[in-house]
Amino acid sequence: MMAEDLEAQIVKDIHCKEIDLVNRDPKNINEDIVKVDFEDVIAEPVGTYSFDGVWKVSYTTFTVSKYWCYRLLSTLLGVPLALLWGFLFACISFCHIWAVVPCIKSYLIEIQCISHIYSLCIRTFCNPLFAALGQVCSSIKVVLRKEV
Repeated sequence: MMAEDLEAQIVKDIHCKEIDLVNRDPKNINEDIVKVDFEDVIAEPVGTYSFDGVWKVSYTTFTVSKYWCYRLLSTLLGVPLALLWGFLFACISFCHIWAVVPCIKSYLIEIQCISHIYSLCIRTFCNPLFAALGQVCSSIKVVLRKEV
């Protein structure tokens, strides 16, 4: 009874682990991909500056609109897309576990028999042929001369 409770607790912990709300990319998946700030998109070279007020308002508009647009899209589409991605990765895992790995294991078992036959044929027919060709070609000598 105690072992079953421990196993149930372990399974529960796997599915209900605590989520880090501060560091939401602990494996740095999006380190350089989606970090886009105002300076990465809009830049004014020397000699073509807009008014300081326009630059400040543009910066604020870009930053706030990016922030709230992301929040709105993640609110509307985050859960449905999480469901879609969960379903997709479950299907991929299912195919990998129940189809791909057994096929590869079966192939490796089958190919082992064929590889023994192939190796036997190579040793029987090709090794003597190449040994004979090696003996024939062993007496060939190459001399390089430099003529002036």
